[in-house]
This record gives sequence, structure tokens and C-alpha cells, in this order.
Amino acid sequence: MSKLHIITPVKDSLSTTLKTIDCVNNSSIDERFDYTIYNDFSSDETTFELKRASERFNFKLVNLSELTTNPSPNYLLILQIAQQKAIKENAHLIIVESDVEVEPDTIGKLYDFSQTHSDAGLIAAVTVDNEGAINFPYLYAKKYNRGELEIKKRISFCCTLITNKFLMSFDFKNLNPDKSWYDIFISHKSIEIGFKNYLLTSLPVLHKPHSSRPWKLLKYTNPIKYYWRKMLNNKDKI
Repeated sequence: MSKLHIITPVKDSLSTTLKTIDCVNNSSIDERFDYTIYNDFSSDETTFELKRASERFNFKLVNLSELTTNPSPNYLLILQIAQQKAIKENAHLIIVESDVEVEPDTIGKLYDFSQTHSDAGLIAAVTVDNEGAINFPYLYAKKYNRGELEIKKRISFCCTLITNKFLMSFDFKNLNPDKSWYDIFISHKSIEIGFKNYLLTSLPVLHKPHSSRPWKLLKYTNPIKYYWRKMLNNKDKI
């Protein structure tokens, strides 16, 4: 029986995705884990390369185009499938997004922390840039000393363990289907039903924000254009 299910949702950004896959597969952890890539309507080129990579690396490829006609993003479907699989096999779920590079010890340390904190709902590794400075979405953590922090604020899914106990306590089928992203809601729900969320600021992972959806970088360079596009296209609902 697997102790961990690791997933990476993918929407193009092939170069960062392949780096993410390589990093996860080079994790040094004693516990056995299953790794699944959820290909969310990527281009034909990306889909082809992911199929090739699945033949070389240790992961299962799920093409969502074979499961739904709903256009990307399909984070809700991914979360629902992953939750049911983790519950069935009594496993924790770790999300490593396709713009994140974990260190060899990242997965193991997240798992070890979960074993010593039975009250945990979500456990996240802090994100940093190439210079090692904390970056989006954890800019609020810059004011804290490095360590293991109980957090009331948002936990992102960049590199996060969702405990089996929490997965058993809240059914993702109850998430709002009109939304696109669910990290904020699930962070708050975890606390609401009695769990604690932890941010490990001593466990950094490299994050290259919005590599799979570069239009979202407009939020920082041209916010008016970003919010206009978001409203016009009914995108990015959290």
C-alpha cells in the first residue's frame, strides 16, 4: 500500500514540467510513493512529450481529454480523482505544481512532518526564487523567522501535503464547480473543521510563478489589463 500519492497538474510549460518530474523522481525517501501527471488539455506537442517521458520516468500519465470535455483548468476534477485514490489506499496526497522544483529531501521532510503532527490538515513547503528569497504566493511569510509555522493565512498548492485525515473529513465533491482554483477555500476549510495548517519556511522549493499560464503575470506588470481579461473571459476564479 502506498503511503503517498504525488500529483502534478500540467498545462503545457513543457520545460518546467519535465524539470518538476525529474526532481520528484529523484526524491530520496524510504516510503513508497505513486506519482501521477494530470495533463489538462496541453498542446499536442506537450502531450506527445509527456507520453515519451512516461515511458522513461516513474509516473502515470492521465490525459484529462479522455475523461472530460470541460476546457482547462480542470483542477476540481483532478482534486476529486486524487482524493478518492488517496482515500482508497490510505495515503497522504502531495501536490507539486508544474512550475516548482523540489529538492531531494523535500518530499521526505513533508512526509516526516505529517507523521509527527497528527493535527495537520495541510503542510506546505515555502516557495523561493532563484536567489533563495521567498516569493509568491508566500510573500506574507517574509516577516517570519525560518522554521515550522502554524498558519491561518492561505496555503498554496505549489508544494503541499494534504493529510489523509483531512481528505477523509471533507469531500471534494462539495467544492464549488464554478471556481477555477481551490487552495484558499481548502486552506480555510481545514482550519474550520479543526485541523491546523503548517508552512515550513525552512523547507524551500524553487517556484517559477505562472509558467503554465503566462497571461497571469499581467497581475504584476499590468493589473488593469489582467483584471479586465479575467472578467472578460471569466477566468481565474478563486
